[in-house]
Amino acid sequence: MPDAKPKILLVDDDADLVSLLTDGLQLEGFAPTPSYNGKEALLKLSQENFDLVILDLMMPGMRGTDVLIKIREWSHIPVIMLTARGDSADRIIGLELGADDYVSKPFTPRELFARIRAILRRSSGTGASSIPLIIGPLTLSSSQRRVWVTKTQTPIEFTSTEFSLFEMLAKNLGNRVSKADIYVKVLGRDMGRYDRAIDVHVSSIRHKISRAAGDAISIDSIRGFGYQMSVTRMPNQTK
Repeated sequence: MPDAKPKILLVDDDADLVSLLTDGLQLEGFAPTPSYNGKEALLKLSQENFDLVILDLMMPGMRGTDVLIKIREWSHIPVIMLTARGDSADRIIGLELGADDYVSKPFTPRELFARIRAILRRSSGTGASSIPLIIGPLTLSSSQRRVWVTKTQTPIEFTSTEFSLFEMLAKNLGNRVSKADIYVKVLGRDMGRYDRAIDVHVSSIRHKISRAAGDAISIDSIRGFGYQMSVTRMPNQTK
């Protein structure tokens, strides 16, 4: 149903925090399902469809990073990590493993709810153009939120955030895009000091398009500003 409440899987071993967030999510119009460990979370994901996962990285037994690896083996569902403040290594690892964004503890529920809405808004594809966009040897469909190699129809498996970032750069092909704009339009938040979330996502995108399209597309870093995507070789050109 179009008016169905977004279903959120909340995974954290802190029962008090889970209770607080569950109540808050319900008041904000979401349908939360609590889970207190990684194995239970994976079981629920296999039995039910969710729109987004909130995942604590520091849990006893099965760590959040291990849960994330398992999720990304078969699903591109958006994942927001909950991390300890100042633990930048865990944040970067989580992003490299395919998380869409992170929130550092302690945080306000309002901050988390804003992140959820931003991710769900962009992952819905509402109002997206149905006309595919050609980027060198690749085709991008905003309405389907898919990218594939045009000639072979081979899909590129982007996470929700990676797709939104690739789409933004592709729609500004040949032009510089500021990192500040990327944070606002892709992650739905301002760029924090020492924040490397977008850098990690760009690194992952570069790796995936290189495997799919070789050196036909480049994403160049513009020092002190942001990024620029360029088509360096068209499909019918030889190296």
